[in-house]
Amino acid sequence: MTQTQAVTLSIDGAAIHTLQTGTPGNPPIVLLHGKAFQAETWRELGTLEHLAAQDLFVVALDLPGFGKSPAADILPAKILNGVIDTMGLTSPVLVGPSMGGRIAMEFTLDHPEKIRALVLIGAVGVQENQARLTSLPADTLIVWGEHDQISDPNNSNTLHQAINGSTLKIINGAKHACYLEQPDSWHQALTDFIAGLG
Repeated sequence: MTQTQAVTLSIDGAAIHTLQTGTPGNPPIVLLHGKAFQAETWRELGTLEHLAAQDLFVVALDLPGFGKSPAADILPAKILNGVIDTMGLTSPVLVGPSMGGRIAMEFTLDHPEKIRALVLIGAVGVQENQARLTSLPADTLIVWGEHDQISDPNNSNTLHQAINGSTLKIINGAKHACYLEQPDSWHQALTDFIAGLG
């Protein structure tokens, strides 16, 4: 079992709590969280251990005001950018569910040179960014619950049609937090996607 370490980073004066696992220097993956969750959610779900077993270096972070990161008046995108730069993460895969999906999507649109690939799970903010969606990378995995009651499942089709080469995975019978409801389906979709990146 790969050991997970809690590491606090100082980003523009904000204390950002992270969970890190895997081997530094291996291909990085950064995990954001939804509005009701935190970095610890990924450890409880087994996603940290699952990714570390694939020879990845995994960083899950608590945005300011969530989990163990104190509130700070800094935009999430600036925090994310600071984590990537401070840790020297080169072209990470960026994963975001729900609220974290919007942050990941908008960050990738604004900083395409920094992100290797994108994973969006029931992301909110799809319609608000519709005019720019074609600029998202072909290496995008779109995961949605069939019965998502927060972000309309039609948003998954909007993304899939806009992003040429994207991969769409609908988790049957699942609601908004589909990755929590059916972790095996989530982990399999993520494994297949990352393996396909080469």
